[in-house]
Amino acid sequence: MSHWEQLPLKMKTVWRLSAIGSAIAWLVILAILFVCHTIWHWPLWIMAVILGLGVIEVIVELVIIPYRYRFWRYHIADKAVEIERGFFFHKQTAIPINRIQNVTLEAGPLLQWQQLKAVSIETASTTHEIEAVLPHTAEHLKQQIIALAQEARDDA
Repeated sequence: MSHWEQLPLKMKTVWRLSAIGSAIAWLVILAILFVCHTIWHWPLWIMAVILGLGVIEVIVELVIIPYRYRFWRYHIADKAVEIERGFFFHKQTAIPINRIQNVTLEAGPLLQWQQLKAVSIETASTTHEIEAVLPHTAEHLKQQIIALAQEARDDA
């Protein structure tokens, strides 16, 4: 079997910070609902439901981090880029090399702070993403995928 790569451990920190961002968003929504309750006397049960949903969503997001990390991996083969994630909700994607049109490296604020980059692999119909790798690995993957795609086009 070929060698599969996992995401860097720093990705767990990015996911945790993302969960904190979700918690802040839920708190902003609660604050807005509190203002609506104060001004227009909206029922308190609306705030209770939103609070419950927010707490559940943030807890689930935090609890599944080890699961997400454990089952998220990728592999670059001669014929396809393979991305696999999940155990209970397993998803396996194979992107044929000859269909790849563009490879883009991206890094939002959290990824930049953790010194990571996402690798977006674009075909004519969709975009697939390797969520995060180290910058030197991202450059290497980009060059490797582009070279394989160019070779596949030359052979066709």
